[in-house]
Amino acid sequence: MRIIGIIPARLDSKRFPGKVLADILGKPLIQRVYEQARKAKLLDELLVATDSQKIFQVVRNFGGEVLMTSGKCSSGSDRLAEVAKNLYADIFVNIQGDEPLISPKVIARVTRALIEDKRADMATVARRITTERELRNPNVVKVVVDKDGFALYFSRAEIPYLGDRSHMKNLGSICYKHMGLYAYRRQSLLNFSKMERSALEKVEDLEQLRALENGYKIKVVITKYDSVGVDTPEELEIVKKMLKNSE
Repeated sequence: MRIIGIIPARLDSKRFPGKVLADILGKPLIQRVYEQARKAKLLDELLVATDSQKIFQVVRNFGGEVLMTSGKCSSGSDRLAEVAKNLYADIFVNIQGDEPLISPKVIARVTRALIEDKRADMATVARRITTERELRNPNVVKVVVDKDGFALYFSRAEIPYLGDRSHMKNLGSICYKHMGLYAYRRQSLLNFSKMERSALEKVEDLEQLRALENGYKIKVVITKYDSVGVDTPEELEIVKKMLKNSE
């Protein structure tokens, strides 16, 4: 079985243009992501997929593997699918290009979940929500799962709705924060990229709902790991401090 990790990377960002090339203690952010992901077991190959010549050259300069993709890709999964059309693997892992502290163990876990459960078309990651503030935050994507660990629904809203606030003490056993790390079977990825945007996807602005609406089974790996993404210059400074304190 062949498994390829792909880090989609684009230069444009509404809140933080050029963030993947931002310096973090002497290395560009994309290099930090690449070096972390390279530690993940099970990956046979790791590459950056980009439509930017500038990113392409930066990755080449630090010795990473990189491919140029079309500028027409509207999402990371579209960029993955473009690579998958021309590069064979049984499983493709979508690794976010703005998470320099990504856990290699979690990358391995989400990959292993797809290998082990043949019913799953995709696999992703979530952690327990333990505060009402997170539950109510629309920027925190929530997911609820069935008894076998498959996603029932993703939402920016409070799911499940805790009408009886006494359930707050058990919040972490039913409410999960979704993180944007995915593993796809090759054909599932290629088919997904051909689907029209779905009604629920448009309403929630969550592309994984397109998969659910089309009958995909998404395995959810529950972990203690929490993603630390860089969407603003302020978050970049937080990551710098975290790395400096860990060295």
